Amino acid sequence: MALQIVVFCSFAQTQDSYEYQSEFTWGINKNTYGGLIGGFVFKKAHKLSDKVLETFGLELMNVKHPQEVRQNSNQTGNFYIYGKSNYLYAVRLQYGRDLILFKKAPQQGVEIKAVTAIGPTIGVVAPYYVEHASDGGFVTIREQYNSSIDPSSIYGPGRLFEGLGESKLQLGANLKAALNFELGTTKNQVTGFEAGFLLDAYANKVILVPTAKNYSIYPTLFLTLFYGGRK
Repeated sequence: MALQIVVFCSFAQTQDSYEYQSEFTWGINKNTYGGLIGGFVFKKAHKLSDKVLETFGLELMNVKHPQEVRQNSNQTGNFYIYGKSNYLYAVRLQYGRDLILFKKAPQQGVEIKAVTAIGPTIGVVAPYYVEHASDGGFVTIREQYNSSIDPSSIYGPGRLFEGLGESKLQLGANLKAALNFELGTTKNQVTGFEAGFLLDAYANKVILVPTAKNYSIYPTLFLTLFYGGRK
């Protein structure tokens, strides 16, 4: 009987060692409107109950037009994006809930959460600069791409972050639904991935490629690899 009590207490302590009240994670995002890396995700959560977490999120994303095409400069061989006139950087603030569907046993298994979040999106629309030869051909000019620029005169893209100070803001909202798979093996470590659907909707169309169809609504599928800690 005494042995059973000791075993039960030891098991309870092991179970309790996995309990936590809050966690902070950050991750790298890949999505259908992004490039090789879509952006970065930060999330703070704390438990409201044994099964529900309240979450606060921040996402920083580079949103690409689906018809963007990388092209080599005839002059230098450098890559630039033909027809692109603006970047779109999405800054998403999110408030939501995580519902624990399957709780992980200590030191093993997977914890699965259903994730929902909603919040405002601030779209930063920055001009896309290219460097091209002047009409005389003796000097180069860096300016926002427009259809009057002869593609054969383009040397490549402008400098990094050039034109960012000329950005305009587009206000919108976002909605996210996903499944979160946490694979960490220790109490204080959080490692895993999140996959799901996100919808960005802006008040007006965002002109990224003037010669193509542009959008105010961006539905996207995404995968985020995340890491963090909990206590």
